[in-house]
Amino acid sequence: QVQLVESGGGLVQAGGSLRLSCAASGRTFSSYAMGWFRQAPGKEREFVALISWTGGSTNYADSVKGRVTISRDNTKNTVYMQMNSMKPEDTAVYYCAVHRRRWVVPTPNEAEFGSWGQGTQVTVSS
Repeated sequence: QVQLVESGGGLVQAGGSLRLSCAASGRTFSSYAMGWFRQAPGKEREFVALISWTGGSTNYADSVKGRVTISRDNTKNTVYMQMNSMKPEDTAVYYCAVHRRRWVVPTPNEAEFGSWGQGTQVTVSS
């Protein structure tokens, strides 16, 4: 089965930037859409960003639009999320996930995704 490992989280001050990475292994990567989700303490997991298998289509939550850019490098089996102008409300554990089907244009519905990573903690201080 596909294995995903997130990295790049940490502590950053408000207004700062982080670049999260998600490395995939074990299965074909380039034909699957990928997504980023996050979960703050005591809150439900929410959608952040997604990218199609080609990288040509992206989608972002309104809360991060304009501050976040998702990208992928299929030669490295890795998806990235650049986060700029970070806010304290961005504090959460961030998870990447692979879509359940190949050759599918994804939607923000997390039920479409599987093979979740272990998560990486992002903390934004004010």
